[in-house]
Amino acid sequence: MPQSKLLSTTTFRLALVYLALFLASSSALLGYLYWNTAGFLARQTEATVQAETIALVTQLDESGRAGLVLAVITKARDPRQNLYLLEDTNGEKLGGNLDVWPDAQPGDGGWISFDYGRRTVEGEIETHEAQAIATRLPDDMRLLVGQDIEERRRLEAQITNALAWAVAAMIVLGIVGGAIISRNVVARIDDINRTAKDIMGGELSRRIPVSGAGDEIDQLAENLNDMLDQIERLMSGMRQVTDNIAHDLRSPLNRLRNRLEVTLMKPATQEEYAEALERSIFEADELLGTFNALLLIARAEAGAARDGMAWVDLSALAQDAAELYEPVADEAGLSLTLDIEPELEYRGHRELLAQAIANLLDNAIKHAGGKAGGSAVQLSVKSRGMLGAEVTVADNGPGVGVDDRERVLGRFVRLEQSRNTPGSGLGLSLVSAVTRLHGGDLRLEDNQPGLRVVISLARRARRRPSEIAAE
Repeated sequence: MPQSKLLSTTTFRLALVYLALFLASSSALLGYLYWNTAGFLARQTEATVQAETIALVTQLDESGRAGLVLAVITKARDPRQNLYLLEDTNGEKLGGNLDVWPDAQPGDGGWISFDYGRRTVEGEIETHEAQAIATRLPDDMRLLVGQDIEERRRLEAQITNALAWAVAAMIVLGIVGGAIISRNVVARIDDINRTAKDIMGGELSRRIPVSGAGDEIDQLAENLNDMLDQIERLMSGMRQVTDNIAHDLRSPLNRLRNRLEVTLMKPATQEEYAEALERSIFEADELLGTFNALLLIARAEAGAARDGMAWVDLSALAQDAAELYEPVADEAGLSLTLDIEPELEYRGHRELLAQAIANLLDNAIKHAGGKAGGSAVQLSVKSRGMLGAEVTVADNGPGVGVDDRERVLGRFVRLEQSRNTPGSGLGLSLVSAVTRLHGGDLRLEDNQPGLRVVISLARRARRRPSEIAAE
């Protein structure tokens, strides 16, 4: 990945923002620790020097000048870091481990900071920094008590260097870590972008790789893959529908055109013209019915009919459909039996639910076995309580094999035994689309013999107040 592209990513910029916040908070914490540590060492030095000064002044009060000189000489022999110098009124050294009085002006509190030469074990002279306090004594004597702070300065310098290296390491590690994280995230996003470009280029089977980490990018990839699967299914269905329309509608359109052409090619009587026009109108109505069914399926699958949802009397819809198809069943030599729970209300689309029930009855009557099979067609509407409602249409025809039950729900699908049966092959497809629109489930079962189609409407059904009061 180009460096310029990496630096311009949102992930890297966020990493830098968090790094800046972390550095600010860490620097404040480390600065506070340094201030406390250095302050403690300085306070310890001052307390030690002040205690030594008070002890020597007390020694002067108790033992006089000779006792003070002896005490200073004794303390100066201690190899520790304390420094002493006692001078008389003429500036002569009376005792101590410093040779000359430091040439420095007292600061706040009478403290003097100065450099002095300290002899090492090897006999070499090193320049050390010291801090001391001067005290005027009786008889014009003056006392200097101090401490070598070279080790303290070195410790403070080491702490300062350590803090500086720590901050530098945090900056480097933060930038490197941000770059690594950004590279990984951008690489996965690039996979999504490449997949999207391939899909836009026509490779509908391409899917976004999932790393298996289970993070939010994997969840996004899985959701996008599910969406792509659905889009591919819809595209495949659209291609199939287009092919089916071209195949199934071409024949009736050719017949319609040929009939009209033959009618015009030869002289005919008025009755022959009227017969040709009637047959042409019939076939045109069949074509219009096919297109209307396709439009209904498209509306149901797109969810455009959800705005028309209302509480409808499902029992009345089923009863009206049964009355409409009862003459058709009688003409076909079939009996239509009903088992409809009265006054069952359901929230749905009235026209689509009525069309779905009508399609099931029409399909059952076309494929039923006739009077020899007894009650050939049954229509049942039942409540499932809080689960919804269930509409069942059964016949005693040849039925549908288990392997074909999913396939017959497609558009323009007609099984071999139904090739000579009138219809367009859109009946069950419309029923399936309406069922999905209402959040239900469509099942095709064996009626032994025949086919039983069950629509389980998942939303809540309800009874009318009059029925509840009667119970």
